[in-house]
This record gives sequence, structure tokens and C-alpha cells, in this order.
Amino acid sequence: MVNCGLVTNKNEPVPLKSIEVNLQTEGHVATVSSTLQYVNEEQGPVEALFVFPMPAEAAVCHFSAKIADQEVVAEVQEKEKARQLYDDALSSGEQAFLLEESEESTDVFRLSVGSLPPGQSAAVTFVYVTELSVQADHSLRFCLPAVLNPRYSPPGTSGGIVSEITPGSAQIPYSLSLTMNLSSPNPITAVKSQCPLEPLEFLNTDHTRAKVNLCAGHKFDRDVELFLYYQNPHQPTAVVEAGVPTAQPGSLMGDPVVMLSLYPEFPEAVVSEVSSCGEFVFVVDRSGSMSCPMRNGPNTEERITSARNTLLLLLKSLPMGCYFNIYGFGSRYESFFPKSVEYSQETMDQAVQRVKQMQADMGGTEILQPLKHIYSQPCIPNHPRQVFIFTDGEVGNTKEVLQLVGSNAESHRCFSFGIGEGASTALITGMAQEGSGHAQFITGTDRMQSKVMQSLRFALQPAVMDISEVWSVPEGMSVSLLSPPVKVLFSGQRALIYAQLKGEACKSSDCKGTITLQYRLADQHVTNTLSFSIKPAENTGLTIHRLAARSRIRSLEKEQQAEGGGKEELRARVVELSVQAGVSSSHTAFVAIHKGSGEAVKGPLLKRNVPVPMMCMAMACGAPRLMCMPVLRGGGDVALAADYIEFSSDDSTDDIDDPSDPLLQLISLQEASGCWEMESTLAQVFGKSMDEVAKQMPAEVEPGIWATVLALIWLHGFKMDAHDEWQFIAMKAASWIRSRKVVKLSECVLAANTVLQCQVKEEALGF
Repeated sequence: MVNCGLVTNKNEPVPLKSIEVNLQTEGHVATVSSTLQYVNEEQGPVEALFVFPMPAEAAVCHFSAKIADQEVVAEVQEKEKARQLYDDALSSGEQAFLLEESEESTDVFRLSVGSLPPGQSAAVTFVYVTELSVQADHSLRFCLPAVLNPRYSPPGTSGGIVSEITPGSAQIPYSLSLTMNLSSPNPITAVKSQCPLEPLEFLNTDHTRAKVNLCAGHKFDRDVELFLYYQNPHQPTAVVEAGVPTAQPGSLMGDPVVMLSLYPEFPEAVVSEVSSCGEFVFVVDRSGSMSCPMRNGPNTEERITSARNTLLLLLKSLPMGCYFNIYGFGSRYESFFPKSVEYSQETMDQAVQRVKQMQADMGGTEILQPLKHIYSQPCIPNHPRQVFIFTDGEVGNTKEVLQLVGSNAESHRCFSFGIGEGASTALITGMAQEGSGHAQFITGTDRMQSKVMQSLRFALQPAVMDISEVWSVPEGMSVSLLSPPVKVLFSGQRALIYAQLKGEACKSSDCKGTITLQYRLADQHVTNTLSFSIKPAENTGLTIHRLAARSRIRSLEKEQQAEGGGKEELRARVVELSVQAGVSSSHTAFVAIHKGSGEAVKGPLLKRNVPVPMMCMAMACGAPRLMCMPVLRGGGDVALAADYIEFSSDDSTDDIDDPSDPLLQLISLQEASGCWEMESTLAQVFGKSMDEVAKQMPAEVEPGIWATVLALIWLHGFKMDAHDEWQFIAMKAASWIRSRKVVKLSECVLAANTVLQCQVKEEALGF
């Protein structure tokens, strides 16, 4: 095997020495500073290349490099100008650094390190700002990506930096230290992580400031996820940040900027309703990398296995009368049905049998073609289209995919799921944003089923229509919106809005502004109003200004892309705003030049990749069917020349019904209508024999009624910790029971509690 990364003449990797991360959170946003230390142990100078992942919603705002005792700080320049300065510096024998966003995906950055002399060490520091995403348990999530999977580029396309990435060693040869300082308007209650943390240290008596460290010795072989818990997490908040005194008045950096965190309150009557209409299209990645484990460690479920089990749950949870179809894709795609079919016992059984046979056997990751086919199908009247996309997110044509989803936003809602570590945040988050849906990331010990069912709840909610924002500020001031208009709202989900406050700012703490969010939901007109103080908060830095600039830059870039890359004035506005705010964009780059000896470099520089923790999919999966070759084409899916090596299926297919998981067994036995039949397999789920269950059945009660009541009692009595996963299954069952008009229902519930040794009350069952 050929080693990749920064290597010696003997093909031995030269590792990074250390990574130090400092994280500062302010409520819903964070500033992250990372310092990378490495050394050139080659006999001659090298030009090193370091590729690293970053959250798609982040914006780089600082880059500096320290060589020996001298530090150089980069400036944001128009991209071509920055590249020219970099090239000129190298040819003059000067040290140079170039940091730029990948042209293929906004969540990948490339750091080019110019002529680094032999034996010389360098410390590179970059700072970025990012929003923290809201989770189902109301926590805020921060993720430090460790894994950057190779991204698949379809045949005939030119692979850029994303698809140049080659797999690295499973051994991570450098240390990671991480310190997190928290600040919040509401008291901090906890910080949790699957990585070991030192105890949370509160820095004041009201617990609005705290500090926590990652335990020493952590191996950076997986994403570091931190979950922040605040009191009253859904309370709307507003933060006004002062501008830079030396900046030009009227410019974004010179004026105050407000960030509003809104949680729209949906009427309970609407939220409790579940639509029985809809066309549900499930699009499942079946590329070779889906045979990889969900996470590092022994006895870990494969991604494709988790996807199969999740599809089973979704199929059982769909409402009668809706329509559905399932697509599998890799370097080709196939659908279960020529077009979406009505949900019935027959079509559900057909789909379940095919789901059981799904394997990660379809080569590369080409998501564009199946999406084009789905969008070409006519929509079904009165059945809104909901597209669920499951992928490990390793594609090289992210921007093209997002443009396609966005151009079809009027005909569907898109719910996207990034499976396993290393999924592209730009792809997963971008598809949901463009398709007015919701994005989820399934990593670590997360169960895919619970996160997918949260999105199904959103999909079954009526769409919010006619959303408008109305601002009110003191006389002499005006508001310039920096965020794109809010176009999607779900119950319990947050909307972050940025706006520039222009004009003469009111100095009094009594000066107030308001924003009123109005929308129509299921024929009801809803109004939510938030009042906020105009007076800027103290010591907030420039995080909000930079995130606001990033939001505006992304909107301008999207507008330019929709114009086919034209509109030079849009490009000029992006460059101007990027340079002014000092944040990254697709049209700018950070460049730093260190004045060295002034002697021109003789001969070509050795170009080496600085190692980062990337997974070699075949080796990480332990797949004996495939050798890890030095020739790769992204996506974790190996190719020789233009031919794809597909993972071959075993002769036997594992049953989707995991015998070690009684919940999945119970779900697999449910009929499409919502009922269960009385059979020995169901009795085994309850830990009973068929005779034990049958002899306790009340007289004059049908076996199907008895079986369904037993199943509901068992779910409520033993599986409440997984309520999010089975809630729709239970709702279907309760609806079926109601339709049967059972005479002795209370007696039946009492007998079922006796059999299962539970104490579930009848009113809890939804009858």
C-alpha cells in the first residue's frame, strides 16, 4: 500500500504533532480557534497540502502561521489575486500560505503551505464562526469533524481538491486538546459528549458562564460532538452586537447587527393532527461505503443495516391512503416501483421483502440522476411530495445537487440524513435548506430510527404558508435584513435571523425593537412577536457580524449561481463583503507571505499531503472482498481507471428483523392497517408462549384485537425510552382499534396488563 500524507523519501508518514482547539460559545453561536503544529522532516523543502473539513454553515475569519519565532497573519483577497501573490512568493524563495474554500463543496478547505525548509516547524492557526444546530432533546450541537471521507466524482467530471483526498492511516499520530468556554443568556445545565470530558466548571453563581475540557489523551479518530443544555432552551432571544468603531458608518461592520433566535409557537390543535396524505419517496445510498460501520469500535452495525431497519420502521409508520416509493442509488439507480404506489398491505409487503435484500452493492455515489428522475415524475394531486434522502454524503458535485434540489423546491420538501462520520455537512444541510425540509446527522451511538421519526413528524405536519417578517425600530433607525427570508418552519425548531440596524442608534436601555413573524398554518393565521433591546450587549466580539456577513455572502453566491455564474456585480459584492468582514467566500482566499531569504527555490518543490484522519473505507470496514488500492475515486468507493469495483453480495441475506431487538421484531409483524395478528412469533416478543397468551384472552374478543392491545401495552410498558420511534405505529394501531368499536375494550386492557405484568392505563393508549 502506498502511504499518503506528508511522507519521507522512504514513504514514511510525517504526522502532525498536535492540534489545539479553543471553543467560545455565545448562546446559539460559537467561535472556534484551531492551531495545528507540524514539522518538515524531509531532506529538502516541501509544499504541503492540508485538506480539512468544516461545518457548512461556518465562515473562516482568521488565518495565521508561525514559523520558528516569526508569525505572519493572512489577509482576505480576491481569489485569483491571492493565488498570484502566493505563486510569486514561492518563486521568490519566500514562505507563503494560501487558505481557500473548495470549489466543489463549501464544507472543505484547502491549506497550501509554500516552501517549508527541511527540519523547520510551523504552527498554523485558523479561526471560524458557526451556528450550533438544535437537536431533538433541545440541546445545541457542536461538532469538530475528524473524518473527511473521500468524495465521489462521477465519470467524465474533473475531480478537484475534494476528490484528490486519499485515505489515511487508521492510526492517528498526533494529539488533540480542546477547551470550551460557554456563555448564555439562560443558565447552563450540562455539557455532554461521547468523548470523555472533565467535569463542567461554572464561572459565576447564576451558571450563565462555564468551562469544560476534553480529557487528555483523546485520540482524534472520530468526530468530537458536544451537546450544550440550557434552561428554557426554546425561549426566543435577541442579541445586538456593536459595530467596529473604526469601520465606515453605514457599512455592515460599522453598524450594530442583531441576531434573533425564534421558536414559533404552533397551535396545539394543529400540531396534534397527523396528515394521512402525502407522497413519500425514500432515496437510499447503496454505494460501497455504506457497508462501513456506523462508528469505530467492535460489534458496530453497518450503515446499510441501519438504513434497512429504518426503512422497515418508516414503511410500518406510513398512514393508510398515502403514496410511496423507494430508490436505491450508487453508480446507477433503481426504484421499487415504476412510480409511487398507494400504500396498502400488498404494496407494503412487496416493499418490505425488497428492503430485506438491499445491500451496499451499487458502486460509486451518484445522487444527481435519481433525483432528476424523481423530479421528472408528475406530482400526485392532494398528496404533497416528501423526499427522504439517506447517504453517507460523499459526493464531489455538491453544488450541482443543491442547485437541482433548489430548482424543484416548489414541488416537494426534502429531509436529508447524513449517515456515519465524515458525511458532507454542505450536502446534507444544503439539501434540507434548499428543499424546505430538515437535516439530521447520525453519528456515534445515535439510533437512526429516532432521528428519522422526528423528521417524519415534521413531514406529516401541514406546511407553513405565507411567512412574513415585520420589523419595528425607533424613529431614525432602519433595518436591513442580512438573512434569506424564512421559508420553512417546523414546530419546536429554531430560526436564526440576522439584520443590520442602520441610522442613529438609541443609547438608552429602554429603546426597544420588535419583530413579528406571521404565517398561515392549516387555515389558521398565526402571529409571534419578539421584543428586544436596541442597546448592544457587552463583550460579544464580532461573532454575530461575521455570521451575518456569511449569511449574506451565501445568499449572493446562490443568486449568482442561479444566473449561471454570470452577474459580475454580484461577484464584486461578494468580494467586497468578504474582504470587509474578513470572512471566507467562494471568490476570496486567505493569503500570508513570510519574507524569507529571498533566494529563489531551485527545482520543483515536493508536494505532500499533510495527514488528516480519513477513513480508508475498505480497510475500515474490514471487508475481505476488496483490496485497498492506491488508485481511488472518492466516496470511499474504489475504482480502477473508469471501472467500478462493486461489493459483491453474500449468497444469504441477513433478515432485516434483528432477532436481538424485540422492538424491531414487533414492528416487522404489524400489518399496514395498524393491527397485529395473534401468532407465536408475537408471543415470543412478549417472552410468552402461545398458550400463555391465548388462555388469557377475554371471551368474545377477536384475536386481532387481543394481539393489538397486547402490542400496545408492551410498547408503553417496556419501550417508553424509544417512544419517538414507535409513536406512529401506536397511533395507527389505536386508530384501527377505534374503528372496530370493541365492546369489552376495558376488560381487554386489564387482561393484557395482567399477562404482561404491566400497569398501563387505558387513556394512555389513545383509544
